Amino acid sequence: MSTVTQLDTIASGIAALQGGGGSVATLSTAARASTELLGALPPRYGEVLLNLLDRLESSALFSEESCSFSQKDLLDNLQVWVDKARGQLVS
Repeated sequence: MSTVTQLDTIASGIAALQGGGGSVATLSTAARASTELLGALPPRYGEVLLNLLDRLESSALFSEESCSFSQKDLLDNLQVWVDKARGQLVS
């Protein structure tokens, strides 16, 4: 799978969750399996992505009120990550 395809898969997972569908597990699995994409980006991108995924997975275990991580904010941050990663791939 190409780097762009892997990035598009992550973006689709984020959009699905923001739209009320999809699952955190599906997004997380796809993102963690995006080794070609992560290899094409600076190492810091991998660290940030894994950190965001860890927090997103934790937020999925609790209701919104009882978790210190806002799932909406985490998804917004993941979208920013996707946008910046896309910019890195283009440059």
